[in-house]
Amino acid sequence: MSRIVLFENIHPSATEVFRAAGFNDIVAHGAALPPEALAHALQGATLAGIRSRTHLDAALFAALPDLRAVGCFCIGTNQVDLDAAMTRGVPVFNAPFSNTRSVAELVLGEAILLLRRIPEKNARVHQGYWDKTADGAFEARGKTLGIVGYGNIGSQVGTLAEALGMRVLFHDVEAKLPLGNARAVPSLKKLLAQSDVVTLHVPGGKTTRNIINAAALAAMKPGAILINASRGTVVDIDALHQALRSGHLSGAALDVFPTEPKSANEPLDSPLIGLDNVILTPHIGGSTQESQENIGREVAEKLVGFLQAGATKGAVNFPEIPRQAPAGSARILHVHRNLPGAMGNLSHLMAEQGLNIVSQQLQTRGQIGYVISDVEGEVNDSVMAALRAHPVTVRCDRVVGR
Repeated sequence: MSRIVLFENIHPSATEVFRAAGFNDIVAHGAALPPEALAHALQGATLAGIRSRTHLDAALFAALPDLRAVGCFCIGTNQVDLDAAMTRGVPVFNAPFSNTRSVAELVLGEAILLLRRIPEKNARVHQGYWDKTADGAFEARGKTLGIVGYGNIGSQVGTLAEALGMRVLFHDVEAKLPLGNARAVPSLKKLLAQSDVVTLHVPGGKTTRNIINAAALAAMKPGAILINASRGTVVDIDALHQALRSGHLSGAALDVFPTEPKSANEPLDSPLIGLDNVILTPHIGGSTQESQENIGREVAEKLVGFLQAGATKGAVNFPEIPRQAPAGSARILHVHRNLPGAMGNLSHLMAEQGLNIVSQQLQTRGQIGYVISDVEGEVNDSVMAALRAHPVTVRCDRVVGR
C-alpha cells in the first residue's frame, strides 16, 4: 500500500489525481513542519509532496528508506538535496510550466503600475493628497523591456509585453530562439543600458547570486525599473536600496527575497520597507487559483506515472525514462551504481531467479543508472530480496498494482 504525505496546503487537484489512480492513503498537512515533526510525518511515506518551505536534506532521506519519490508542487527545487535523493534512488519532480502565465501577468502588471507611479499615487490618496499630475508617469507602449533569463516565464513575459507595444530584448547564458520580435543581447551590461524595465527570470544558485549588484544597477538607464520574480538571491538588496534612494532607479518590484518570513505572522526584514516607489509581494508570483490547480495536477500525474509504470520523464535529478506500456507479467524498477558490467550483473541475477526479460529501458545520469525491466515469471519477496542484496543495487522496487 502506497502512503502519500502532502505539505503546505497543496491544491485539492493533486488529491483528485491520486484518488482517481486508486491511491487513497493520503495525509495532508496545511503548512510546512519543523525538522523533527517533518521526519515523523514522513515515516513510512511512499511519496512526499512539498512546496517551497519544506526542506528535505540528506539526513532526512537517509532516515526514510520507504520514500520512493518527491513532488515539488512549484517550479523551484532548491529546498531539496537533489544529489542525496538521486544517490538513494529517489526521483524528484516539479512543475516547470504550470504557473508560467500567472508569474508573467504579475510582472507585466507591476511594470505598468510602476511606469505610471501608481504605488505612490495610491499611497498619497489614502493619506489625503490629491496628487493629479502626469510628472514621471509613462505608457508601457514604446518602452524597452529587458528580460534576463529567457526561459518558460521570461519568453512568456516577452510575448505579453509585445502585445502592449513594448520593444523586447533578452539576455540568456544559453542560445534561445526568440519569440515574436524579441531580440537577443549578447551581454547583461548591454541589456541593462538599453532597458526602461528590467525583469529577472533566472534560477538560483552560485552562478546567479547577486548578478544585480551595485555595478549592474549603475549600468541601468537612469529612471529605469527593476522587477524580480525569480529568486531572492539574485539581487543585492542593499545596493538596490541605494539606487532607489539616490533616484537612479525610479521604481522596483520584488516578489522574492534573500531571506523570507517562515510564517504569515513574521514580518519581512528589508531596507526596502516603506519606499513608496517599491512594490513588495509575499512570493505570490505563481499563487493564482488557476496555477495552483494546474501545478497540483501536473506534479501528481508525474508521481502517479512513476508509481504505476516507473516513468521518470520530467524528473530534475534522475535518469529520464518515458512511460511505456507493460510488456510482461511484472515490471521491476532497478536503480544501480553506474559501473561497467552493471547491466550484465542484473540480467544474470534475474536469470538466476527464473525471470525472462521481455523488455528493458535503460538511462544513466552521473553516478547512477536506472533500468525498467518487464519480465515473465514470479516476482515474489525472495526475488526482490535477492535483487536488492546485490552490491551494484541502489534501490529496487516493483511498480504499484502489478
